[in-house]
Formats: sequence, C-alpha cells, structure tokens
Amino acid sequence: MAVIYRFRITFEDHEEVYREIDILPKGTFYELHETFLSAIGYDVDKSSSFYVSNDQWKKGKEIAYLPLGNKKNDEELALMENAKLNRFIDDPHQKFYYIYDFNRPQDFYVELVRIRKGEEGENYPLVSKSIGKAPKPLNKVIHPSQIEAQEEEENQIENDEVDQFDEDELGFLGNTGEDESNFGEE
Repeated sequence: MAVIYRFRITFEDHEEVYREIDILPKGTFYELHETFLSAIGYDVDKSSSFYVSNDQWKKGKEIAYLPLGNKKNDEELALMENAKLNRFIDDPHQKFYYIYDFNRPQDFYVELVRIRKGEEGENYPLVSKSIGKAPKPLNKVIHPSQIEAQEEEENQIENDEVDQFDEDELGFLGNTGEDESNFGEE
C-alpha cells in the first residue's frame, strides 16, 4: 500500500477554518494547490506560491504557480507543476507558508500533520477533512503603489500626533522629564 501525506491548510486570519488534504508523496505542489482551492471554491488559476517554512513560518525557498503569460525567466524558481512534495519534506511536521493570488493576497499555513498508509482503491489527492466555511476571496485589488501610499499616510498621521504638542503645553516638565510643578506641596 502507498504512503500518503496528510496536509492541514489553515487560513491565516481564520484559524478555525481548515482543510486536510491526503496526497501521494510524489504528488506535485500544483495538485495540492488545485485540490485545496477547489475544496474552498476559489479560482485555481491565480498566481500563488508555497514557501518552505520553519516552525515560526519564516519563508524560505519558493515554489510558484504562474499562469500563462506570467512566466518568469528565473531558472532557480521551482514551479508547482514540476515540484514533487517529497523533495521538499525535511521534517515529519514540515511547514509551508502559502500565498494565494498575488493581486488579492490571502495567506495560509500548510503543515504536514500525518504520514500514513493509503486506502486501497482511493484516488489521491483528496480532501479528508473539512472544518468551517471558507471566507469569500478578497475582492479588492491591492497594488504596490496603494500599499506605499497607505504606509506614507500612516507615517504622516503618526508624525502629526507627535507634533501636536508644543513646548509650552509640556512646560511643566523640566529638564529631568519629571513633573516639577508644585502640586501636593505641604
């Protein structure tokens, strides 16, 4: 009987919602991507990436899905269609950070939760467990220029908040930074 990997894929912002996918070790990241997205009703044909991760979810090597027209000329970039799962498993609880749809990014935690013997007659990959209702995909397209503008606006607000007090208002604080007023003198 074949060995099966069981991965739990959890929404980063909705940890109570997850799917468990059983897949063959020689299965590809694209098969995992496709099975998961089909199970939650998301469009499979969006640029997405898995990142080999550590226990703190720090992103390492990227395994990307780039639909037609989005192919990069990066020979070191592993593509989901060609990348077999077993080549990226170094730990019995291997973790991957998964970003779906770079135009409307949604993040997921992917963890190998079990290695087991497969069931005879089963066709893999398959969804073995489904908990919670998946949130709808994000509708708003986020462009890098919008992120930069929002960060600049937030920085300006922070600077304005710091600048709103003048020295006269804070005059009761002396050079020591302690209240030098005569409150409570006896």
